[in-house]
Amino acid sequence: MVLTSLAALVIFCLLSSGAYILNDIFDLKKDQKHPLKSQRPIASGKISVPQAAVFSIIIMAVALILSFRINSYFGLCGLGYVVLNLFYAAFIKNWVILDVMAIALGFVLRAVAGAVAIQVEISSWLLVCTTLLALFLSLGKRRQELILLEEEAKAHRSILTEYSPYFLDQMIAVVTASTVVAYCFYTLSPEIEEKFNTQLLSLTIPFVIYGIFRYLYLIHQKIEGGNPTKTLLTDKPLLINIFLWFVAVLIILYF
Repeated sequence: MVLTSLAALVIFCLLSSGAYILNDIFDLKKDQKHPLKSQRPIASGKISVPQAAVFSIIIMAVALILSFRINSYFGLCGLGYVVLNLFYAAFIKNWVILDVMAIALGFVLRAVAGAVAIQVEISSWLLVCTTLLALFLSLGKRRQELILLEEEAKAHRSILTEYSPYFLDQMIAVVTASTVVAYCFYTLSPEIEEKFNTQLLSLTIPFVIYGIFRYLYLIHQKIEGGNPTKTLLTDKPLLINIFLWFVAVLIILYF
């Protein structure tokens, strides 16, 4: 099961990489006007559009073939992820609110794919928490783009004109509260207590609250969040918090 999970991880890395390349091709003209994205290989001209398109198609085709080798359900998740990203790059990214919801759906598909890859029951709590956390990160990214680009926001991405910092802050507040509440319900639910034979998972709630607050601090005070992966992997307090949460879960579940 561990080897299958690792194979599924590699496959979705390939799928997401191919999807990001296609998205960069669609956004070529707009990225060239962005202060940071203009340095990307395609936008800067280091890699031509035909080269990028061929490479993207090849790695996604190989990944899809491999995904169906794991099992048909995992393959369908991979195919659904590709279709979602194609529609996002071509249409959905220009539809207000639905754009961030589509991004969140992509993360949910990854979580579902992980479950069907090793054929375990999909927890409804997993889907809820993944959806809310993905929305939180996506809205934070939109806010950072809007603040960074200011008057040039429309030139880079027309959908940004449909948002404002106040509107995004309102949605972030709703999603933030919902994420914390959902995680609390998850750890305190009788279903989870019975499944893991412990009532101590609620002790991990402070780590989640701190992680959410720390990320909000980075968004509002440090104007970060445009690249959630970079933020999560470079902020030492966040990394320490995630590590401590992971250790706490291991101790509670296995010791």
